[in-house]
Amino acid sequence: MEKEKLIGNQSLIRGLRLLDILSDFPNGCPLAKLADISGLNKSTVHRLLQGLQSEGYVKTASTAGSYRLSIKCLSIGQKMLSSMNIINVVSPYLEQLNLTLGETVNFSQREEDKAIMIYKLEPTHGMLKTRAYIGQHMPLYCSAMGKLYLAYPRKVDYLLQYWQTHQTTIQQLTKNTITQLDEMEAELDAIRQNQFAMDKEENEIGVMCIACPIFDSFNQVNYAVSVSMSTYKLKKIGVDFFLKEIKKTAQDISRELGYVAG
Repeated sequence: MEKEKLIGNQSLIRGLRLLDILSDFPNGCPLAKLADISGLNKSTVHRLLQGLQSEGYVKTASTAGSYRLSIKCLSIGQKMLSSMNIINVVSPYLEQLNLTLGETVNFSQREEDKAIMIYKLEPTHGMLKTRAYIGQHMPLYCSAMGKLYLAYPRKVDYLLQYWQTHQTTIQQLTKNTITQLDEMEAELDAIRQNQFAMDKEENEIGVMCIACPIFDSFNQVNYAVSVSMSTYKLKKIGVDFFLKEIKKTAQDISRELGYVAG
């Protein structure tokens, strides 16, 4: 019985390994290459592929002798993502970030032309308490997390469309608020290059914010994490101190959501 159990577990692990390898070959992978990458002999790989194919997880590719994942694998992944409670997933990471930096931690979700605050942790030893609250709708053009959604849009020419349809709401809140399209385009280019955004007292004098994007399995940015602090503290300690921890948190959450860095 123990021997059969061991053999069964070994076959399961090998089969899962093949699925993982095939996920890197959307157009199919030849059996010989699968054997080479997995470190298994061809007969074992062929046997495992036959089992996976009979259960609907693998199918033959257009190139003879090649195999690829079936739509069933995608269906399972989508079911997992749809059942995932995002707050349960991110809260341990955000709580650790809050303890490490001691400042206000914010987590938002993209919704149409706004960023919605869906989670917030108050500072543990920082003195600054921001006016932001859970459920708040934040404009994209003047918030750190909002600018991330502008930098990583869901559709082409989104920035121009946003700018044209929000002329009445794009206002000079402080002397640092960006209200010109060409200035925002330059800002977003820098955000994409550095993979973080800042609110440099664009909403409120004396308060600054650093935000990092969270990528999902489709390489989309639908969530963002940020940390708010006083301008005085940021200038005293430096951006790099905060950015290192925020980026790490965003990367950890991205991996939880299935993102694989290229």
